[in-house]
Amino acid sequence: MQDKKDKGSKLHEDWVVVILGALIIALSLGGLILAVPSFGWKTGAELAEKVLSPANLAIIGLQFLYVLPIALAGSWLCGKGIAGTLRTFPLVYLLTAVALVLSGNQAVKALNLEAVIFSLVIGLLIGNLFRLPGWFKAALSTELYVKIGLVLLGTTVIFSDILKAGSLGLLQALVVVLSVWYFAFWLCKKLKVDEEMSMMISSAVSICGVSAAIATSGAIKGDSKKLSYVISMVLITAIPMMIFMPYIAAWFNFPQAVTGAWLGGSIDTTGAVVASGTLVGEEALKISTIVKFSQNVLLGLAAFAISVYWTYNTKAPGADRTEKPTLGVIWERFPKFVLGFMAASLLFSFAVDAQTNALVKGSLKNLQGLWFALAFTSIGLETNFRELFAQNSRKPLYAFLIAQTFNIVITLAVAFVLFS
Repeated sequence: MQDKKDKGSKLHEDWVVVILGALIIALSLGGLILAVPSFGWKTGAELAEKVLSPANLAIIGLQFLYVLPIALAGSWLCGKGIAGTLRTFPLVYLLTAVALVLSGNQAVKALNLEAVIFSLVIGLLIGNLFRLPGWFKAALSTELYVKIGLVLLGTTVIFSDILKAGSLGLLQALVVVLSVWYFAFWLCKKLKVDEEMSMMISSAVSICGVSAAIATSGAIKGDSKKLSYVISMVLITAIPMMIFMPYIAAWFNFPQAVTGAWLGGSIDTTGAVVASGTLVGEEALKISTIVKFSQNVLLGLAAFAISVYWTYNTKAPGADRTEKPTLGVIWERFPKFVLGFMAASLLFSFAVDAQTNALVKGSLKNLQGLWFALAFTSIGLETNFRELFAQNSRKPLYAFLIAQTFNIVITLAVAFVLFS
Protein backbone atom coordinates (compact mmCIF):
# COMPACT_ATOMS: atom_id res chain seq x y z
CA MET A 1 0.00 0.00 0.00
CA GLN A 2 1.22 3.44 -0.73
CA ASP A 3 1.32 5.69 2.27
CA LYS A 4 2.24 8.96 0.65
CA LYS A 5 0.87 12.22 1.79
CA ASP A 6 -1.38 13.54 -0.95
CA LYS A 7 -0.58 16.90 -2.40
CA GLY A 8 -2.55 19.54 -0.57
CA SER A 9 -3.57 17.18 2.25
CA LYS A 10 -4.35 18.66 5.62
CA LEU A 11 -3.26 15.71 7.79
CA HIS A 12 -1.10 12.63 7.32
CA GLU A 13 -3.32 9.64 6.65
CA ASP A 14 -2.10 7.76 9.74
CA TRP A 15 -3.20 10.61 12.03
CA VAL A 16 -6.54 10.76 10.21
CA VAL A 17 -7.01 7.06 10.94
CA VAL A 18 -6.22 7.57 14.63
CA ILE A 19 -8.76 10.42 14.81
CA LEU A 20 -11.50 8.46 13.02
CA GLY A 21 -10.84 5.29 15.01
CA ALA A 22 -10.99 7.28 18.25
CA LEU A 23 -14.25 8.89 17.07
CA ILE A 24 -15.87 5.51 16.40
CA ILE A 25 -14.77 4.18 19.79
CA ALA A 26 -15.92 7.35 21.57
CA LEU A 27 -19.33 7.18 19.90
CA SER A 28 -19.73 3.55 20.97
CA LEU A 29 -18.68 4.24 24.56
CA GLY A 30 -20.98 7.26 24.54
CA GLY A 31 -24.00 5.10 23.76
CA LEU A 32 -24.22 5.14 19.95
CA ILE A 33 -24.15 1.38 19.49
CA LEU A 34 -25.13 0.09 16.07
CA ALA A 35 -27.25 -3.00 15.78
CA VAL A 36 -25.32 -5.83 14.11
CA PRO A 37 -26.91 -6.99 10.82
CA SER A 38 -27.69 -10.67 10.39
CA PHE A 39 -25.88 -12.32 7.46
CA GLY A 40 -26.22 -15.98 8.45
CA TRP A 41 -28.46 -18.21 6.33
CA LYS A 42 -28.76 -21.81 5.19
CA THR A 43 -31.64 -22.00 2.71
CA GLY A 44 -33.21 -19.60 0.26
CA ALA A 45 -36.16 -19.21 2.60
CA GLU A 46 -33.86 -18.20 5.48
CA LEU A 47 -32.07 -15.77 3.17
CA ALA A 48 -35.35 -14.08 2.34
CA GLU A 49 -36.80 -14.17 5.85
CA LYS A 50 -33.71 -13.19 7.88
CA VAL A 51 -31.03 -11.50 5.79
CA LEU A 52 -33.25 -9.79 3.20
CA SER A 53 -36.08 -8.95 5.59
CA PRO A 54 -37.10 -5.27 5.76
CA ALA A 55 -35.87 -5.03 9.36
CA ASN A 56 -32.41 -6.42 8.57
CA LEU A 57 -32.09 -4.34 5.40
CA ALA A 58 -32.91 -1.29 7.51
CA ILE A 59 -30.03 -2.16 9.86
CA ILE A 60 -27.68 -2.54 6.87
CA GLY A 61 -28.91 0.84 5.60
CA LEU A 62 -28.34 2.52 8.96
CA GLN A 63 -24.86 1.06 9.02
CA PHE A 64 -24.22 2.66 5.64
CA LEU A 65 -25.41 6.04 6.94
CA TYR A 66 -23.00 5.61 9.86
CA VAL A 67 -19.85 4.73 7.91
CA LEU A 68 -20.43 7.08 4.95
CA PRO A 69 -19.74 10.30 6.92
CA ILE A 70 -16.63 8.69 8.39
CA ALA A 71 -15.37 7.78 4.91
CA LEU A 72 -16.15 11.31 3.70
CA ALA A 73 -14.36 12.83 6.69
CA GLY A 74 -11.34 10.65 5.99
CA SER A 75 -11.17 11.76 2.37
CA TRP A 76 -11.58 15.42 3.33
CA LEU A 77 -8.97 15.31 6.09
CA CYS A 78 -6.51 13.61 3.74
CA GLY A 79 -7.09 16.31 1.13
CA LYS A 80 -8.68 14.05 -1.49
CA GLY A 81 -11.98 15.87 -1.52
CA ILE A 82 -15.36 14.29 -0.92
CA ALA A 83 -16.85 14.32 -4.42
CA GLY A 84 -15.06 11.15 -5.53
CA THR A 85 -15.92 9.33 -2.30
CA LEU A 86 -19.58 10.32 -2.64
CA ARG A 87 -19.66 8.70 -6.07
CA THR A 88 -17.65 5.55 -5.28
CA PHE A 89 -18.39 4.63 -1.67
CA PRO A 90 -22.07 3.61 -2.18
CA LEU A 91 -21.01 1.07 -4.81
CA VAL A 92 -18.14 -0.21 -2.66
CA TYR A 93 -20.53 -0.61 0.27
CA LEU A 94 -23.16 -2.40 -1.87
CA LEU A 95 -20.59 -4.87 -3.22
CA THR A 96 -19.26 -5.42 0.30
CA ALA A 97 -22.77 -6.13 1.57
CA VAL A 98 -23.18 -8.75 -1.19
CA ALA A 99 -19.87 -10.31 -0.08
CA LEU A 100 -21.05 -10.42 3.54
CA VAL A 101 -24.30 -12.11 2.48
CA LEU A 102 -22.44 -14.73 0.44
CA SER A 103 -19.99 -15.45 3.25
CA GLY A 104 -22.90 -15.84 5.69
CA ASN A 105 -24.11 -19.02 4.01
CA GLN A 106 -23.78 -22.02 6.32
CA ALA A 107 -22.03 -24.17 3.70
CA VAL A 108 -19.54 -21.37 3.03
CA LYS A 109 -18.89 -20.96 6.75
CA ALA A 110 -18.20 -24.69 7.00
CA LEU A 111 -15.42 -24.19 4.45
CA ASN A 112 -14.11 -21.25 6.52
CA LEU A 113 -14.23 -18.86 3.56
CA GLU A 114 -14.19 -15.43 5.20
CA ALA A 115 -15.94 -12.30 3.99
CA VAL A 116 -12.68 -10.64 2.89
CA ILE A 117 -12.07 -13.31 0.24
CA PHE A 118 -15.54 -12.70 -1.24
CA SER A 119 -14.95 -8.93 -1.12
CA LEU A 120 -11.66 -9.40 -2.95
CA VAL A 121 -13.08 -11.76 -5.59
CA ILE A 122 -16.12 -9.57 -6.29
CA GLY A 123 -13.89 -6.52 -6.64
CA LEU A 124 -11.48 -8.41 -8.91
CA LEU A 125 -14.29 -9.64 -11.15
CA ILE A 126 -15.78 -6.18 -11.61
CA GLY A 127 -12.40 -4.49 -11.89
CA ASN A 128 -11.23 -6.91 -14.58
CA LEU A 129 -14.44 -7.49 -16.52
CA PHE A 130 -15.29 -3.79 -16.77
CA ARG A 131 -13.05 -0.85 -17.55
CA LEU A 132 -13.32 1.40 -14.52
CA PRO A 133 -12.54 5.08 -15.10
CA GLY A 134 -9.37 6.52 -13.63
CA TRP A 135 -11.23 8.90 -11.32
CA PHE A 136 -13.06 5.92 -9.80
CA LYS A 137 -9.86 4.09 -8.86
CA ALA A 138 -8.27 7.32 -7.65
CA ALA A 139 -11.19 7.93 -5.29
CA LEU A 140 -10.85 4.54 -3.57
CA SER A 141 -9.38 4.79 -0.06
CA THR A 142 -8.15 1.25 0.49
CA GLU A 143 -5.46 2.00 3.03
CA LEU A 144 -7.69 4.34 5.03
CA TYR A 145 -10.29 1.60 5.46
CA VAL A 146 -7.71 -1.05 6.38
CA LYS A 147 -6.13 1.13 9.05
CA ILE A 148 -9.47 2.14 10.59
CA GLY A 149 -10.19 -1.58 10.93
CA LEU A 150 -6.79 -2.11 12.53
CA VAL A 151 -7.35 0.62 15.13
CA LEU A 152 -10.69 -1.00 15.99
CA LEU A 153 -8.94 -4.38 16.15
CA GLY A 154 -7.04 -2.99 19.14
CA THR A 155 -10.28 -3.01 21.16
CA THR A 156 -10.30 -6.82 21.01
CA VAL A 157 -6.68 -7.34 22.15
CA ILE A 158 -7.18 -7.24 25.92
CA PHE A 159 -3.99 -7.52 27.98
CA SER A 160 -5.77 -9.11 30.94
CA ASP A 161 -6.91 -11.94 28.69
CA ILE A 162 -3.29 -13.02 28.24
CA LEU A 163 -3.49 -14.56 31.71
CA LYS A 164 -6.53 -16.57 30.65
CA ALA A 165 -4.56 -18.15 27.82
CA GLY A 166 -2.50 -20.12 30.30
CA SER A 167 1.25 -20.38 30.75
CA LEU A 168 1.67 -23.37 28.43
CA GLY A 169 -0.37 -21.74 25.69
CA LEU A 170 1.68 -18.56 25.93
CA LEU A 171 4.95 -20.49 25.99
CA GLN A 172 4.01 -22.46 22.90
CA ALA A 173 2.85 -19.28 21.15
CA LEU A 174 6.16 -17.53 21.85
CA VAL A 175 8.28 -20.48 20.71
CA VAL A 176 6.24 -21.11 17.57
CA VAL A 177 5.84 -17.46 16.56
CA LEU A 178 9.52 -16.66 16.93
CA SER A 179 10.86 -19.83 15.29
CA VAL A 180 8.36 -19.91 12.42
CA TRP A 181 8.63 -16.16 11.74
CA TYR A 182 12.42 -16.25 11.45
CA PHE A 183 12.40 -19.44 9.37
CA ALA A 184 9.81 -18.01 6.97
CA PHE A 185 11.72 -14.73 6.66
CA TRP A 186 15.01 -16.57 6.05
CA LEU A 187 13.34 -18.80 3.46
CA CYS A 188 11.84 -15.84 1.62
CA LYS A 189 15.27 -14.24 1.47
CA LYS A 190 16.74 -17.46 0.05
CA LEU A 191 14.04 -17.58 -2.62
CA LYS A 192 14.62 -13.89 -3.38
CA VAL A 193 11.11 -12.83 -2.43
CA ASP A 194 10.98 -9.05 -1.96
CA GLU A 195 11.15 -7.76 1.62
CA GLU A 196 7.57 -6.44 1.77
CA MET A 197 6.12 -9.79 0.75
CA SER A 198 8.57 -11.60 3.04
CA MET A 199 7.40 -9.66 6.08
CA MET A 200 3.72 -10.29 5.29
CA ILE A 201 4.23 -14.01 4.63
CA SER A 202 6.30 -14.46 7.81
CA SER A 203 3.70 -12.78 10.00
CA ALA A 204 0.74 -14.52 8.37
CA VAL A 205 2.25 -18.00 8.78
CA SER A 206 3.57 -17.52 12.31
CA ILE A 207 1.05 -15.31 14.15
CA CYS A 208 -2.62 -15.29 13.23
CA GLY A 209 -3.13 -15.39 9.48
CA VAL A 210 -5.28 -12.67 7.94
CA SER A 211 -5.12 -10.17 10.82
CA ALA A 212 -1.34 -10.51 11.08
CA ALA A 213 -0.89 -10.00 7.32
CA ILE A 214 -3.08 -6.89 7.39
CA ALA A 215 -1.35 -5.46 10.45
CA THR A 216 2.10 -6.11 8.97
CA SER A 217 1.15 -4.56 5.64
CA GLY A 218 -0.06 -1.45 7.43
CA ALA A 219 3.08 -1.30 9.57
CA ILE A 220 5.45 -1.49 6.60
CA LYS A 221 3.26 0.46 4.16
CA GLY A 222 3.00 -2.62 1.96
CA ASP A 223 1.54 -2.97 -1.51
CA SER A 224 -2.18 -3.84 -1.41
CA LYS A 225 -1.76 -6.31 -4.31
CA LYS A 226 0.84 -8.26 -2.35
CA LEU A 227 -1.38 -8.22 0.72
CA SER A 228 -4.35 -9.60 -1.20
CA TYR A 229 -2.17 -12.41 -2.56
CA VAL A 230 -0.88 -13.35 0.90
CA ILE A 231 -4.40 -13.38 2.34
CA SER A 232 -5.61 -15.54 -0.53
CA MET A 233 -2.87 -18.06 0.28
CA VAL A 234 -3.77 -18.01 3.99
CA LEU A 235 -7.48 -18.63 3.41
CA ILE A 236 -6.98 -21.28 0.74
CA THR A 237 -4.44 -23.35 2.72
CA ALA A 238 -6.53 -23.14 5.92
CA ILE A 239 -9.25 -25.28 4.34
CA PRO A 240 -7.28 -28.53 3.74
CA MET A 241 -5.43 -28.07 7.05
CA MET A 242 -8.72 -27.72 8.91
CA ILE A 243 -10.10 -30.89 7.30
CA PHE A 244 -7.12 -33.25 7.23
CA MET A 245 -5.11 -32.45 10.37
CA PRO A 246 -7.73 -33.92 12.80
CA TYR A 247 -7.76 -37.16 10.79
CA ILE A 248 -3.96 -37.32 10.75
CA ALA A 249 -3.98 -36.89 14.54
CA ALA A 250 -6.57 -39.65 14.90
CA TRP A 251 -4.60 -41.97 12.60
CA PHE A 252 -1.48 -41.63 14.78
CA ASN A 253 -3.48 -41.62 18.05
CA PHE A 254 -2.20 -38.25 19.24
CA PRO A 255 -3.55 -37.27 22.69
CA GLN A 256 -6.37 -34.73 22.50
CA ALA A 257 -4.35 -32.07 24.36
CA VAL A 258 -1.45 -32.45 21.92
CA THR A 259 -3.81 -32.40 18.94
CA GLY A 260 -5.52 -29.26 20.19
CA ALA A 261 -2.19 -27.48 20.73
CA TRP A 262 -1.07 -28.60 17.27
CA LEU A 263 -4.22 -27.31 15.58
CA GLY A 264 -4.25 -24.02 17.50
CA GLY A 265 -0.61 -23.29 16.81
CA SER A 266 -0.46 -24.14 13.11
CA ILE A 267 -3.84 -23.31 11.50
CA ASP A 268 -3.84 -19.62 10.60
CA THR A 269 -7.46 -18.57 11.10
CA THR A 270 -9.42 -18.73 14.36
CA GLY A 271 -12.60 -20.00 12.69
CA ALA A 272 -10.73 -22.92 11.12
CA VAL A 273 -9.10 -23.73 14.48
CA VAL A 274 -12.49 -23.93 16.21
CA ALA A 275 -14.00 -26.03 13.43
CA SER A 276 -11.02 -28.40 13.40
CA GLY A 277 -10.88 -28.71 17.18
CA THR A 278 -14.58 -29.57 17.24
CA LEU A 279 -13.90 -32.57 14.98
CA VAL A 280 -11.46 -33.98 17.56
CA GLY A 281 -13.24 -33.46 20.87
CA GLU A 282 -13.99 -31.15 23.76
CA GLU A 283 -10.48 -31.16 25.26
CA ALA A 284 -8.86 -30.56 21.88
CA LEU A 285 -11.27 -27.70 21.19
CA LYS A 286 -10.44 -26.06 24.52
CA ILE A 287 -6.65 -26.37 24.12
CA SER A 288 -6.69 -25.31 20.46
CA THR A 289 -8.69 -22.18 21.32
CA ILE A 290 -6.34 -21.28 24.17
CA VAL A 291 -3.24 -21.69 22.01
CA LYS A 292 -4.74 -19.75 19.10
CA PHE A 293 -5.81 -16.98 21.44
CA SER A 294 -2.28 -16.87 22.87
CA GLN A 295 -0.95 -16.21 19.37
CA ASN A 296 -3.61 -13.58 18.70
CA VAL A 297 -2.69 -11.54 21.77
CA LEU A 298 0.88 -11.27 20.46
CA LEU A 299 -0.33 -9.39 17.38
CA GLY A 300 -0.02 -5.92 18.91
CA LEU A 301 3.53 -6.52 20.15
CA ALA A 302 4.49 -8.03 16.80
CA ALA A 303 3.04 -5.09 14.83
CA PHE A 304 4.93 -2.63 17.01
CA ALA A 305 8.23 -4.54 16.69
CA ILE A 306 7.82 -4.84 12.91
CA SER A 307 7.06 -1.12 12.66
CA VAL A 308 10.23 -0.20 14.56
CA TYR A 309 12.34 -2.60 12.51
CA TRP A 310 10.93 -1.38 9.20
CA THR A 311 11.24 2.33 9.91
CA TYR A 312 14.80 1.89 11.19
CA ASN A 313 16.10 -0.38 8.45
CA THR A 314 14.24 0.83 5.35
CA LYS A 315 15.55 3.84 3.50
CA ALA A 316 13.74 6.36 1.37
CA PRO A 317 14.43 6.08 -2.38
CA GLY A 318 17.81 7.59 -3.19
CA ALA A 319 18.91 7.73 0.45
CA ASP A 320 22.34 6.63 1.63
CA ARG A 321 21.93 2.92 2.44
CA THR A 322 24.75 2.95 5.00
CA GLU A 323 23.42 5.84 7.07
CA LYS A 324 21.11 4.95 9.94
CA PRO A 325 18.12 7.27 10.37
CA THR A 326 17.93 9.54 13.39
CA LEU A 327 15.21 9.24 16.02
CA GLY A 328 13.45 12.17 14.36
CA VAL A 329 13.39 10.42 11.00
CA ILE A 330 12.19 7.19 12.62
CA TRP A 331 9.33 9.06 14.29
CA GLU A 332 8.43 10.81 11.04
CA ARG A 333 8.21 7.53 9.13
CA PHE A 334 6.76 5.42 11.95
CA PRO A 335 3.16 4.32 11.12
CA LYS A 336 1.12 6.32 13.63
CA PHE A 337 -1.92 4.07 13.30
CA VAL A 338 0.00 1.51 15.40
CA LEU A 339 -0.22 4.00 18.27
CA GLY A 340 -4.00 4.12 17.76
CA PHE A 341 -4.12 0.32 17.85
CA MET A 342 -2.12 0.22 21.09
CA ALA A 343 -4.13 3.05 22.67
CA ALA A 344 -7.38 1.22 21.92
CA SER A 345 -5.98 -1.96 23.42
CA LEU A 346 -4.81 -0.15 26.59
CA LEU A 347 -8.15 1.65 26.89
CA PHE A 348 -10.18 -1.55 26.74
CA SER A 349 -7.70 -3.43 28.91
CA PHE A 350 -7.51 -1.05 31.85
CA ALA A 351 -10.10 1.75 31.58
CA VAL A 352 -13.27 0.21 30.17
CA ASP A 353 -15.13 -1.96 32.68
CA ALA A 354 -16.26 -5.47 31.78
CA GLN A 355 -19.95 -4.53 31.60
CA THR A 356 -19.35 -1.68 29.13
CA ASN A 357 -16.98 -3.83 27.13
CA ALA A 358 -19.61 -6.55 26.83
CA LEU A 359 -22.13 -3.94 25.70
CA VAL A 360 -20.03 -2.42 22.89
CA LYS A 361 -17.76 -5.23 21.73
CA GLY A 362 -20.27 -6.76 19.32
CA SER A 363 -20.85 -3.48 17.51
CA LEU A 364 -17.13 -2.62 17.37
CA LYS A 365 -16.23 -6.12 16.17
CA ASN A 366 -18.84 -5.81 13.41
CA LEU A 367 -17.49 -2.39 12.35
CA GLN A 368 -13.93 -3.71 12.37
CA GLY A 369 -14.90 -6.53 10.02
CA LEU A 370 -16.88 -4.13 7.83
CA TRP A 371 -13.92 -1.76 7.33
CA PHE A 372 -11.68 -4.70 6.43
CA ALA A 373 -14.27 -5.97 3.94
CA LEU A 374 -14.65 -2.49 2.41
CA ALA A 375 -10.87 -2.33 2.03
CA PHE A 376 -10.69 -5.64 0.20
CA THR A 377 -13.53 -4.75 -2.12
CA SER A 378 -11.50 -1.63 -2.96
CA ILE A 379 -8.32 -3.69 -3.43
CA GLY A 380 -10.13 -5.93 -5.89
CA LEU A 381 -11.54 -2.99 -7.84
CA GLU A 382 -8.11 -1.43 -8.28
CA THR A 383 -6.17 -4.67 -8.96
CA ASN A 384 -5.48 -6.35 -12.27
CA PHE A 385 -6.21 -10.05 -11.93
CA ARG A 386 -3.36 -11.08 -14.22
CA GLU A 387 -0.91 -9.12 -12.10
CA LEU A 388 -2.15 -10.78 -8.92
CA PHE A 389 -1.33 -14.29 -10.13
CA ALA A 390 1.48 -13.44 -12.53
CA GLN A 391 4.43 -15.71 -13.26
CA ASN A 392 6.65 -13.82 -10.83
CA SER A 393 4.23 -14.59 -7.98
CA ARG A 394 5.20 -18.27 -7.78
CA LYS A 395 8.18 -17.81 -5.45
CA PRO A 396 6.06 -16.26 -2.69
CA LEU A 397 3.66 -19.21 -3.05
CA TYR A 398 6.51 -21.71 -2.71
CA ALA A 399 7.86 -19.80 0.29
CA PHE A 400 4.45 -19.75 1.95
CA LEU A 401 3.82 -23.47 1.45
CA ILE A 402 7.28 -24.50 2.69
CA ALA A 403 7.01 -22.18 5.70
CA GLN A 404 3.56 -23.54 6.49
CA THR A 405 4.93 -27.09 6.35
CA PHE A 406 7.71 -26.10 8.75
CA ASN A 407 5.07 -24.49 10.97
CA ILE A 408 3.08 -27.75 11.08
CA VAL A 409 6.14 -29.82 11.99
CA ILE A 410 7.68 -27.51 14.61
CA THR A 411 4.30 -26.85 16.24
CA LEU A 412 3.66 -30.58 16.57
CA ALA A 413 7.05 -31.06 18.21
CA VAL A 414 6.45 -28.19 20.68
CA ALA A 415 2.93 -29.48 21.40
CA PHE A 416 4.29 -32.91 22.33
CA VAL A 417 6.93 -31.39 24.62
CA LEU A 418 4.46 -29.12 26.44
CA PHE A 419 1.13 -30.99 26.35
CA SER A 420 1.82 -34.74 26.11
